Amino acid sequence: MSATPEDATVLHVGGASPYDVVVGTELTHLVPDVLGPSVQRVAVIHDRDLPDLADRVIAPLRAAAYDVLALGLPAGEEAKTAAVTAECWESLGRAGFTRSDAVVTVGGGATTDLGGFVAATWLRGVRVVHVPTTLLAMVDAAVGGKTGINTGAGKNLVGSFHEPAGVLCDLSLLETLPRDELVAGLGEVVKCGFIADPAILDLVEATDPEALTASSPELRELVERAVRVKVDVVVADLKETGGADGHPGREVLNYGHTLAHAIERAEDYAIRHGEAVAIGCVFAAELAARAGSLDAAVVDRHRAAFARVGLPTAYDATPFEELRETMGVDKKARGSQLRFLVLDDVGRPRILAGPSEDDLLGAYLAVAGGDA
Repeated sequence: MSATPEDATVLHVGGASPYDVVVGTELTHLVPDVLGPSVQRVAVIHDRDLPDLADRVIAPLRAAAYDVLALGLPAGEEAKTAAVTAECWESLGRAGFTRSDAVVTVGGGATTDLGGFVAATWLRGVRVVHVPTTLLAMVDAAVGGKTGINTGAGKNLVGSFHEPAGVLCDLSLLETLPRDELVAGLGEVVKCGFIADPAILDLVEATDPEALTASSPELRELVERAVRVKVDVVVADLKETGGADGHPGREVLNYGHTLAHAIERAEDYAIRHGEAVAIGCVFAAELAARAGSLDAAVVDRHRAAFARVGLPTAYDATPFEELRETMGVDKKARGSQLRFLVLDDVGRPRILAGPSEDDLLGAYLAVAGGDA
């Protein structure tokens, strides 16, 4: 049994299928321990553009005598298709994978989403361990058990809930991550500050953005705080059935995502998810202000916080009418009624159902830099 490094932080996720999220450095040797001795075959589903990172997981698995099947995926959202999913299923079938075997994902959010979905659907569910290699995947996709693939109608419209056996957030894997990708991951981190943990915003506002590097204590604290936000939310409401005392429950994690997903589709996923989320959060703040629930100072803080770390806060490349149509098939919509996660203040989220078309357009124009 390999020992968890003393300086690692272990965040426990309770519930019906409990597991741990470990945050630290040099953690890939722990994958065999998370899988356990009952597993014989392991499919390592990884971004095929990251062979060196995949090898850091495959090597200890082979050293521990697991039968490893390496499945390389296209990069990014190109992996999240029914065709790629079917190819993975066929590979598992040819290799004779049974319910006692497992999947390990190594990659960013798209790899985690697709790999988790393969694990959730193969034989109606096999064990999965996530080793996220991007900041975005560490604080978002790898935690909480949501899996999914895209369709022509939109992002993540096909998926399931399938909690992992464990998540290893190895910060040393971020050392080769391009700066733009690291910055994009901060979109989900800053979002967590607005929906639940103001200390995240305070830390972002007090830290030189250039100091947020893979080895910095500031980035580690941001990762740990963002993961805690997500853990607290999913433990209370795993399957988005709603929270207590009027809290939106797990839907709170979708702050900014309604417009973000529409932008991603309009841009054919050429825009990074965290960049789209930053724009979407500013849009949601503008919408809440027009609905009379959010002060202008908090709207301004949205723009300042996301911009400080290098994220976009404006967008005008797609006509509002096109984005509005895509938002109509958002997962939070009910029938023809749009539903948005908005804020009454930092840390005070609620659902805004059926906002007026004038407010929607006004919020978009504000984001687009036009007259609102």
